[in-house]
Amino acid sequence: MSSRPHPQGSVPRSVTDEHRAAVLRAMNRPRFRWWMAGEYAKHILIAIPLFLLLRTFIVEAFKIPTGSMKNTLMVGDFLLVNKFVYGAEIPYTDRHLPAFRKPERFDIIVFKYPRDQTKNYVKRLIGLPGDTLQMRDGRMIVNGVVLNEPYVVHTDPFADPSPEEFSWQRSFLVRSAEASDAYHPSRNNWGPLVVPEKNYFMLGDNRDDSSDSRYWGFVPESLVMGEPMMVYYSYKMDAPDQHPWISDVRWGRIGTRVH
Repeated sequence: MSSRPHPQGSVPRSVTDEHRAAVLRAMNRPRFRWWMAGEYAKHILIAIPLFLLLRTFIVEAFKIPTGSMKNTLMVGDFLLVNKFVYGAEIPYTDRHLPAFRKPERFDIIVFKYPRDQTKNYVKRLIGLPGDTLQMRDGRMIVNGVVLNEPYVVHTDPFADPSPEEFSWQRSFLVRSAEASDAYHPSRNNWGPLVVPEKNYFMLGDNRDDSSDSRYWGFVPESLVMGEPMMVYYSYKMDAPDQHPWISDVRWGRIGTRVH
């Protein structure tokens, strides 16, 4: 069988190793695949609404900025807060989802600060609606019974705020109007007060260094945000190191439950 003649003027060329290598490089060169971009975009569009849904109604992160709950919670603790348990707030409304349960005495609760709702506070719930509360020499008395509070610490026993900070209490005293004129409360001696309906009385575990219901009043149930579940990260914020979130991690606190 005769070979087909080459066109006039053409010269047959052999395929060199360099040519083969160039072709292979071109074939293996990464190419942008639109179908992969579409898959990534689809996953992102699903993940973002799911994250926002979880953060709004289920779980939210919260950082402890002060020592008011020492030693239960430490400055530099990062918490996961269960917002579902008390009925999460529906954004841009005054409504809440149905609660799994009502707050109970001794629960640690994250709530919006009544005097500035852009700030979040975390304290321990001591007074429920209808309770009669008083403190005598630093001992908490609820409905005539002295509470056993092993979590309480005293870090500054000699300091005492101005009596002006307790002026709000006069409207809730279990006394006559005449008796309230002689009312001179202090940090460790005040009351008896009655907690109104749909309100709670919150105290910090560090009783000597806590801005709490003693000074600014009750917390409406509508401001309750959730219950801390666990410490997911913790470091010594006051450490002198340049990067304390790396060098001064409290490994023993990570993963601990909040009680």
